[in-house]
Amino acid sequence: REAEAFKEQGNAYYAKKDYNEAYNYYTKAIDTCPNNASYYGNRAATLMMLGRFREALEDAQQSVRLDDTFVRGHLREGKCHLSLGNAMAASRCFQRVLELDHKNSQAQQELKNATTVLEYEKIAEVDFEKRDFRKVVFCMDRALEFAPACHRFKILKAECLALLGRYPEAQSVASDILRMDSTNADALYVRGLCLYYEDCIEKAVQFFVQALRMAPDHEKACLACRNAKALKAKKEDGNKAFKKGNYKLAYELYTEALGIDPNNIKTNAKLYCNRGTVNSKLRKLEEAIDDCTNAVKLDDTYIKAYLRRAQCYMDTEQYEDAVRDYEKVYQTEKTKEHKQLLKNAQVELKKSKRKDYYKILGVDKNASEDEIKKAYRKRALMHHPDRHSGASAEVQKEEEKKFKEVGEAFTILSDPKKKARYDSGQDLEEDGLNMGDFDANNIFKAFFGGPGGFSFEASGPGNFFFQFG
Repeated sequence: REAEAFKEQGNAYYAKKDYNEAYNYYTKAIDTCPNNASYYGNRAATLMMLGRFREALEDAQQSVRLDDTFVRGHLREGKCHLSLGNAMAASRCFQRVLELDHKNSQAQQELKNATTVLEYEKIAEVDFEKRDFRKVVFCMDRALEFAPACHRFKILKAECLALLGRYPEAQSVASDILRMDSTNADALYVRGLCLYYEDCIEKAVQFFVQALRMAPDHEKACLACRNAKALKAKKEDGNKAFKKGNYKLAYELYTEALGIDPNNIKTNAKLYCNRGTVNSKLRKLEEAIDDCTNAVKLDDTYIKAYLRRAQCYMDTEQYEDAVRDYEKVYQTEKTKEHKQLLKNAQVELKKSKRKDYYKILGVDKNASEDEIKKAYRKRALMHHPDRHSGASAEVQKEEEKKFKEVGEAFTILSDPKKKARYDSGQDLEEDGLNMGDFDANNIFKAFFGGPGGFSFEASGPGNFFFQFG
């Protein structure tokens, strides 16, 4: 009678949803009368409401050991197994209920739920092997609707989230498990995996080592730990070689590091960028551009790779591509430095679309006044129309065009103010300099200083000399 009184009080608290008090009174009932199956069954129900499924499972199993015909005991045992992710054991419990009561609708529904969970497990296993991690996350989400306390499903979901680059979500799942079970090797592995993929390799190794302490045979943690240590060592060796100016060795070490783990996107993005820097030092600019492109493919937020690639584009006079990269950088980080880099690239792009007067004269951009004069003298004589009077009409037209361009180039580059405006990328026509108004012959006369006419006369086959009139 005393045990029944405790049970009635437990029922009253259970009805009020005060499950902690209900648990206390059911425990008193069990202590008073330890061989009553329904007391264990009631306490199991209470523990289930408190989310303590492992304890609830023990009580439910004890209830059916005391009374194998206790239908609610078998149902609760099955529900606990299912909530914990053991769908096979759950199915056996629900089948036992149907043996005792073949019309039990709850058991029929729960059996279907257990079958659904088993199907999601099988699909997830296949999709994980195919590396279809999004599908695995979907399957685990569906399975967790029926098995909310299953750590195994949560860990698989978290691992796939990490492999998809969704690190905060993965860490959140793993951390929830570690709060309940700080020794869970799988959760420790996933925490380490997130740090590893976020390029926090040293911290990642600590978690992998901790996971291996808890489970020395944990294959994934063992492999990840080995990869992390190897990657860290190769990257550091590459950095040391680079600082010493041994670019060939640095290139080899970064290349070796890139072969360790293709799944580590962030670290590999940095390695590609580092190797791109090495290639730029070796003046292998196209290879440097390719490396930086691989870096931003892996991590499209990697500012350093955009900046490195943009500089390589500038060095190879691919100004449109440089402007595009600097625009991307400036949109992300609006600093004065980035604004100036973008402006410089835009100026060079504008300049590249005009005539290159330095190229026309065949001089360097830092050529002196004397070098510009000498270059003009040589090019003007080379392309003067009189020199090509015996050539075909097509050749004459082409040489006349070049002669005019040489005159334009000299007019601009021999005048310090015009040269400065040209070098700064300003539009010369906007400054009142209409290049169409230039008379190349007048420039030629002024340069050579002859008061009379001038002509080219043949001194032999294919040979000419210049003569003032």
